[in-house]
Amino acid sequence: MTEYGIGIIGAGHYLSSKIQTNEELCAVIPGLTQEWIIAKTGIKRRHHLSESETASSLAIEACQRAIAKANIAQKQIGLVIVASFSQDYLFPPMSAKIHSYFNLSKDCQILDVNTNCVGLVTALTIAAERMKNDPSIINALVIGVEVLSKFTNPSDQDTAVYFSDGASAVVLGKVGEHVGFKSAKFMTDSSTYESVRMRGGGSSFPIAEKTNDLKVLYTEQNGLATWKQAVTNLPIVIQKLLDHESLKIHEIDFIIFHQANGLLIDYVMKKMKIPVNKTYTNIEEVGNTGSASIGIALSEAYSKGLIKNNDKLVLAGVGAGFNFGACLFTA
Repeated sequence: MTEYGIGIIGAGHYLSSKIQTNEELCAVIPGLTQEWIIAKTGIKRRHHLSESETASSLAIEACQRAIAKANIAQKQIGLVIVASFSQDYLFPPMSAKIHSYFNLSKDCQILDVNTNCVGLVTALTIAAERMKNDPSIINALVIGVEVLSKFTNPSDQDTAVYFSDGASAVVLGKVGEHVGFKSAKFMTDSSTYESVRMRGGGSSFPIAEKTNDLKVLYTEQNGLATWKQAVTNLPIVIQKLLDHESLKIHEIDFIIFHQANGLLIDYVMKKMKIPVNKTYTNIEEVGNTGSASIGIALSEAYSKGLIKNNDKLVLAGVGAGFNFGACLFTA
């Protein structure tokens, strides 16, 4: 039996051309200044989808680009996983719409996951492990997509300064035995699980506004609790991954974080003594795109030639709940 690895063979992303600048945001939030936004988040602008766009339309654009870069036939895709917490519908799963759009085989499995901003790490891990256990899956299509502007109160400083819209897609395929997916580690600290939330129909007393007789639910966020969770536990889950692989941090060639906050990424890098040239950030120009963010940064890093063959690549993030994840690939 021929041994093989499961590796990243294509990555793509899509961002709407509609931009919200800090100047525009400050005009609707009294007392907010551009200087404060930069100092606290590092974000200069966000992408918001246009009236004709949806979460699935963003995802399809990203998928088309990833599939083209992977240079595979669509009929070879045997698994589709979508990571999102702002998908078109509560059900059916968005992965079914992706399956329908690309006219994939009936043998292709579909799956949606919601682990908030760790979604892409979760989905990539599930896909790689499924492919290892089922050799009939030739390629997997893994998507992270969010339209967070739809669920952000434009006058709420705690959320409006961060959230953005975008989509990313990664194609996994069979690669050499000694490269590709190695392992992943996940952990959860639910002690402050409601610090970032968006209430659903099953909750009590939802915070909402009535617009055209429809209730619009908004994201709520406790920024301090989120910061404390991230700077405490994100380094821990990365270290757990390194320990599992018997690696030291200096042996990692490149690391991509969830693009939540530029200052947070800088803090974690310094705490773990990771040189700045070993990461790539786009938070300044893109904002926080939730489950899409790691994939967007990954796609851009590949296109800029920042990830080389045989690099040890870590993808790591923090999501509401709070849950933390990190996975390791050899590029």
